[in-house]
Amino acid sequence: MRSPIRGVRHFRRYREIVRVLIHHGFGQILDALDILPYLSIPQRLLRRWRPAEVPLGTPERLRLALEELGPTFIKLGQALSTRPDLLPPAYISELSKLQDTVPPEPWDPIKARIEEELGGRTEGFFIEFEEEPIAAASLAQVHAATLPDGSEVVLKVQRPEIQGTIETDLEILFDLAELLDEHTPLGDIYDLSGIAKEFATGLRSELDFYREGRNADRLRENFRGVHYLRIPEVYWKFTTRRLLVLERIRGIKIDKFEALDEAGYDRPRIAERAADIIIQEVLEDGFFHADPHPGNFVVMPGEVIGAMDFGLVGHLSHQMRLDLIRLYVAAVELDAKGVVDQLIKVGVVSGEMDRVELERDTARLLKKYYELPLKAVKTQEAINEAMSIAFRHHLQLPSDLWLLVKTLAMMEGLARELAPGFNFFKVARPYVRRFLFEIARPGAWGPSLLKSVGDWSELLSRFPKVGSRILTKVERGDFRISLHHEGLNRALVQLDRLSNRIALSVLLAALIVGLAIIIPAFNLAEEWGLITGLIIAIFAGVSLVGLWLIVSILRSGR
Repeated sequence: MRSPIRGVRHFRRYREIVRVLIHHGFGQILDALDILPYLSIPQRLLRRWRPAEVPLGTPERLRLALEELGPTFIKLGQALSTRPDLLPPAYISELSKLQDTVPPEPWDPIKARIEEELGGRTEGFFIEFEEEPIAAASLAQVHAATLPDGSEVVLKVQRPEIQGTIETDLEILFDLAELLDEHTPLGDIYDLSGIAKEFATGLRSELDFYREGRNADRLRENFRGVHYLRIPEVYWKFTTRRLLVLERIRGIKIDKFEALDEAGYDRPRIAERAADIIIQEVLEDGFFHADPHPGNFVVMPGEVIGAMDFGLVGHLSHQMRLDLIRLYVAAVELDAKGVVDQLIKVGVVSGEMDRVELERDTARLLKKYYELPLKAVKTQEAINEAMSIAFRHHLQLPSDLWLLVKTLAMMEGLARELAPGFNFFKVARPYVRRFLFEIARPGAWGPSLLKSVGDWSELLSRFPKVGSRILTKVERGDFRISLHHEGLNRALVQLDRLSNRIALSVLLAALIVGLAIIIPAFNLAEEWGLITGLIIAIFAGVSLVGLWLIVSILRSGR
């Protein structure tokens, strides 16, 4: 097996990762991956790196290990918390607690990064600048500033050296994913290397602040005319791949309920508007803010919701939205078979699934919520049960769908805290009706139907000429059908060899029987003559050919 260590420059980081994993009780997994010999770890160090003494469960230990390993692994844990097809619910719940908050970077390197991106001193661009960050995360931190025209802005600055750290960790993650594919049963069920590549693509995109700025512009355009959502403007003049400059919006954090009450805000109205926003994003736009934790939303006068942090978004095609609506309809009608059919159509069910058992689990879940009043249905609880089914049957939904599931659960939970008894389904119902109406109107299915009609029209217009030529060839006896079968020639060659062996065996058997009949007619004890020599020669030849035939059969293994 090749060494999993790709470069000497990563050796120290490999050892650090191994130390943390062993400390948190994951030494057996590393041993199964056969990675320890390549790191030249002495036995005394293995004894020193004992598992943590605190008797925590495996999910808790995994979360603590990821937190200790730093930004890349924190992001990995957050990504895994949206993948109940890979991990059981207990792990999903624990990894959802991962907080992307770290101590802020000292001001001097941050200032140097800002000036490097702007191409000049900060004093030349801002009349005021707050050295104390508003927020600090693993990839970047946020500072407030004021432009010469008095506009208040926030600067999201990428941490120095973070790019190199992440690239090193991603290489190591690729290695570990390949080893897990090779040495564990997970490799037979999941494409862990593919999952690692997907994670790397997403993480690298988060490091591109141009993309985050475009996400903000797209959301603002989608909600143009909606007065109760505020998306900050992007100052593209100052924005680069590692520096994002946004309009600063002020308000009360959406989960500060006492402050909202003191300000006289209508919390049920805020909950309804928050639900409206996410439902429009999902069903109408197919583009949604996928990180709706309370820290990313503030409430402004007039119950206007201000959104921030657009690094993580989800995308849903029109077909995917249509499939989700059909899945919703099948679930409402308690049609477990229809739900499974729709899951197969979406492509989330593997070929080895037990359909009967999946239908049984689905029916059990649907019946549990049958005839319950909508206000009694807790979305988070239902999603957790659905996640258990997904894990048990290895349902592999696209990452955007898992992001959607998590987003809906978080938004529904926030809405219920804002207004106890809030009915998320009641808010969604008109959007579902509108979507169904949109796909039913001629304007939606007409173009596709016209395209199909055009294709059929072209086929029918060509059929008389093509059909006439075919019939003419049939009448003349020139019509031929040619079939080509991959691998057929090889099979024919083997069949030819087999028939030759059978024929040779029959011939040998005939010669042996003939000799057995002829030999008694001659007295071989007398002086050798021509006939005696000929009989002996024939017998020797038959024996040699028979021996060759036996050897060739044994060597071929057939």
